[in-house]
Amino acid sequence: MDSRLIDIAGRAQVRVYEGGDGPELLFLHGVGGLLQNDPFLEALSARYRVHAPLLPGFEDSEGSENLRSMLDFTLHAFDVWDALDLRDPLVVGHSMGGMIAAEMAAIANRTVERLALIAPAGLWLDEHPIVDLFATLPFELPALLLHDPEKHGKLLSAGGNFNDPEFLTEFMVGNARRLGTAGKILFPIPDRGLSDRLYRIRARTAVIWGTSDRLIPPVYAQRFTDAIPNAELSLIEEAGHMVPYEQTETVIEALTRLQN
Repeated sequence: MDSRLIDIAGRAQVRVYEGGDGPELLFLHGVGGLLQNDPFLEALSARYRVHAPLLPGFEDSEGSENLRSMLDFTLHAFDVWDALDLRDPLVVGHSMGGMIAAEMAAIANRTVERLALIAPAGLWLDEHPIVDLFATLPFELPALLLHDPEKHGKLLSAGGNFNDPEFLTEFMVGNARRLGTAGKILFPIPDRGLSDRLYRIRARTAVIWGTSDRLIPPVYAQRFTDAIPNAELSLIEEAGHMVPYEQTETVIEALTRLQN
């Protein structure tokens, strides 16, 4: 994937990763940002023209001071859309990015026509609490986010070793910046009223969830699907919260059905 900095309404510079040919796809990342040489985006780029912006606070994207509320995050995403001059993209969001994507589709329900929500945040059920990611230590992440930590654990650390003090320090500094942005809409719980707006979504929607998700339990998958009028649920076996990376082709197949 190539990357470049784009100007957002004269307010900030945001880094966007791009690649591939085909229908346009806007990908909104989760709390961890994008992975190094992101394998999911690489796979998407075989079928789509992928645009993956990084939120302020992630890598060198600027403008975190402009993000104070859920509405700010949503409008920021539309500012990126405008800066990229997108035309009817498939909007795909993972985790926190799914929360933002759902808000976009609810607020501008005649603009977003195709939507994929991959294990999105945004709802809260007292009887099924979501793990506090802000209190999670780095070495706990693989078991929390992955169905098979032994097989895919290195994805989360870009091949680094959490037992290496130098690597751990670098990871913690970057993670603090990422969590600083994410905390504005996810801490202490990710309920910002999205459940009251999901009924507005008109987009043809794919809700995609790993059955082994230990961060956001799969019970939330049915809540999203029931609340969105034109939603289809795909539950994917042998995948956790990082389902796009553990079962890449199965996730892409679910996205492809939105094109038909």
